[in-house]
Amino acid sequence: MKKLILSAAIILGGLFMNAEAAISKKSVLNIVEFQDNYKEIKLEALPLEVKATLEKSFPGSKLVKAYVNPKKQYKLELNSGESQEKHFVFTDDKGVIAPKY
Repeated sequence: MKKLILSAAIILGGLFMNAEAAISKKSVLNIVEFQDNYKEIKLEALPLEVKATLEKSFPGSKLVKAYVNPKKQYKLELNSGESQEKHFVFTDDKGVIAPKY
């Protein structure tokens, strides 16, 4: 009888120890703001070289917005195809396409 009570106490004690050992995990979310210093400009203000590059390199795409930074680098928002997906293209003032400035 003593062994039965002792076994029950050990088992119950083990269950309570596991219940106390539960660790709650908290997720951490870092928000980073990115300032790229591009300012929106009118589409008419784009240099002719940039417009010519867009027409040659992206036929059928529509220029939606244009942005420029102080270094005269352009970020161009294009809609392409029937799905009108938004794409960004980066060029310099001569119309040379770059991966990203």
